[in-house]
Amino acid sequence: MANRRDNRIEPSFEGPRQARSQPGLSVSEEDRVVPSNRKASVKRKSSKAKSSRGGRGRSRRGLFGVFGRLFYWCFVLAIWGGIAVAGVVVYYGAKMPAATTWSIPDRAPNIKIVSADSQLLANRGMSGGEAVGLHEMSPYIPEAVIAIEDRRFYSHFGIDPIGLSRAMVTNVMGGHFSQGGSTLTQQLAKNLFLTPDRTLERKVQEVLLALWLEHKHSKDQILEMYLNRVYFGSGAYGVEAASRRYFGKSARDVTLSEAALLAGLLKAPSRLSPARDPKAAEERSQLVLAAMREEGKISEKEFKTALSAPATRSPSYWTGSENYVADTIMEELPDLIGDVRGDIVIDSTVDLNLQKLAEQSIRRLIDGSGKKLNVTQGALVSIDDSGAVRAMVGGYDYSTSQFDRASEARRQPGSAFKPFVYMAALEAGRTPDSVRNDAPIKIGNWTPDNYGGKYFGKVTLATALAKSLNSVAAQLTMEVGPNAVVEAAHRMGVQSDLQSNTSIALGTSEVTPLELTSAYVPFANGGYKPDIHFIRRITTADGKVLYDSGGGSAPRVVKPEIVGMMNSMMTGTVETGTAKKAAFAWPSAGKTGTSQNSRDAWFVGYTANLTTGVWFGNDDGSPMKKVTGGALPAQAWHEFMVAAHEGVPVRPLPGTWKSTPPDTIVPDEIPSAGNNQPAPVPSASVGQQAPAAQAAAPVRAARPAQTVDADGFGMPADDGTTASVGHPVPPGSVGGPLKKRQTSILDILGGG
Repeated sequence: MANRRDNRIEPSFEGPRQARSQPGLSVSEEDRVVPSNRKASVKRKSSKAKSSRGGRGRSRRGLFGVFGRLFYWCFVLAIWGGIAVAGVVVYYGAKMPAATTWSIPDRAPNIKIVSADSQLLANRGMSGGEAVGLHEMSPYIPEAVIAIEDRRFYSHFGIDPIGLSRAMVTNVMGGHFSQGGSTLTQQLAKNLFLTPDRTLERKVQEVLLALWLEHKHSKDQILEMYLNRVYFGSGAYGVEAASRRYFGKSARDVTLSEAALLAGLLKAPSRLSPARDPKAAEERSQLVLAAMREEGKISEKEFKTALSAPATRSPSYWTGSENYVADTIMEELPDLIGDVRGDIVIDSTVDLNLQKLAEQSIRRLIDGSGKKLNVTQGALVSIDDSGAVRAMVGGYDYSTSQFDRASEARRQPGSAFKPFVYMAALEAGRTPDSVRNDAPIKIGNWTPDNYGGKYFGKVTLATALAKSLNSVAAQLTMEVGPNAVVEAAHRMGVQSDLQSNTSIALGTSEVTPLELTSAYVPFANGGYKPDIHFIRRITTADGKVLYDSGGGSAPRVVKPEIVGMMNSMMTGTVETGTAKKAAFAWPSAGKTGTSQNSRDAWFVGYTANLTTGVWFGNDDGSPMKKVTGGALPAQAWHEFMVAAHEGVPVRPLPGTWKSTPPDTIVPDEIPSAGNNQPAPVPSASVGQQAPAAQAAAPVRAARPAQTVDADGFGMPADDGTTASVGHPVPPGSVGGPLKKRQTSILDILGGG
């Protein structure tokens, strides 16, 4: 046992290196996981020895170590950042619908309204303009947009890393958000699918949608969609709407300087709109031109020429009287075809050339006499025999007031309403040769005065209408009854509620210019009442017919003989009466009207082709300065109708009537109800005949006017006799003014 212990070999770490060669187990320093202190001290001594060789090597290795560690940690952070970004993308992407369900939403339907001669009247709808192909629009437009908004559009994949990095650096250096870095594809994705909220979720979704757009569509398709949908300010979406809005032309005809202005608007459409700040819009367009020159899109000569172009000045709103027509058409559209689900084309009845002539006439007269005569507004409506509206001007300037005075404003027509009184009288048996005594009368508490206070004694109905004598109109209304007058007006086309009282003879019930003009159309076409319309046909963009007016038959509302008598009488208004300023080469007829204190002035006249009504006044109802229907309205009517009939073969008015020679006229007797016998002439007093009216008769001394009560003045009795027999009647004063009486608020000062 002792020998066995003595022969045991113990492991040793301190022995000489030779001992390692001995057979058995041994452990060297290299075999240890943690080096011993002795080894560390040896290394420190060695390091000190090496340091004496110089410090340059050590500094180099230290610098490389710093950069190495920096690179290492940047790489690690990049990996984790990528993971985080991927997580955010996955999270927000998962909240979106499956990509297989994505599709380009339909563009808001455009409603294109064209004139009877196929000229564009207006575009309506959310976009305000039709879509234009990239190959159709001016080539300057896409070039300008790319140069200022996304110069690498044709080289990136929907996201521009260079542009995005540049924007980030600029924003960080500036300390605030000044550049977005979004590509045109990203902007299109936002416009098509997303809200304008500036959130991380929206930005992530914008990027994903931009990548999808680039995958599904070509660059040209993306650019075309963008240009047809992007907002250009002032309510204009798409280049066509913007071109029409700011330049009054199609995007096909836009010049270089105009294209630069449009491209400049994209940065801030509302703030840079030339309708709001023309100077800012011009400065921005110059930056666009500089960018185009830098990108080689234009030459130096083109650059300088465009810079010298005058600045664009745009009205604050759509301008042009044709927009009144477009607004009216849009109101009627739902009743004709229901909801609009795609682009449509509306063929209107309006002649754009006539529309412009009407607008120019109204504006010229107001510009020339408005301040002097206190006139600020005017309206004109022109309708052909079929009921098609050929022109309609609803005010002085659509850009400053979109209220349509032609179809919406109800005003007193004054004596322009009298034709319905005379028509009712003719239908009750009177004729244009029937005689009445024009003299002051009193109906209850109402005393209608003639304009200027002049009276003419015994006159025919034709003369009374031509001279617009209020006394005679009031007498006729009492004879036939106010209800008969109201019925005649409604039958002819007046739609407004009318007060069935005696004062209706002088046009105290309010009507619109459109309905009053339409009510004259049966006089022009021989007694037929057509449907008044603005729309001929509605089609889809590919030509499918959705609506056609068809030109249906119109019912007869007036007998031919009555039409002939009315035309004979109203011709006198133009030839020798209150509307002599309206006369021109064509056979024409009509009636003037002036409401109390010259608040409204009218002339509605017609030929066998057109019926046109004109109104002048003020929106607040303030009086004009002695403006009558025979002044500004007759002048505007004359200008318009002369131009409208240029080169058109002359046609006579429908109907015939031959007047009885004056020396053979026999005083009529007032007929009983249902009787067509002529009516008698009121005498000056019982048993005394008033002197006949003479043009050059001397002026008599004024004397008190004899009056009668409303209940019995010329009204037929049940037995066929005249209920007024034995009552005093108006005097037959000839010429000259009578003594003025205090008038009430119901008094109407003349008919024009």
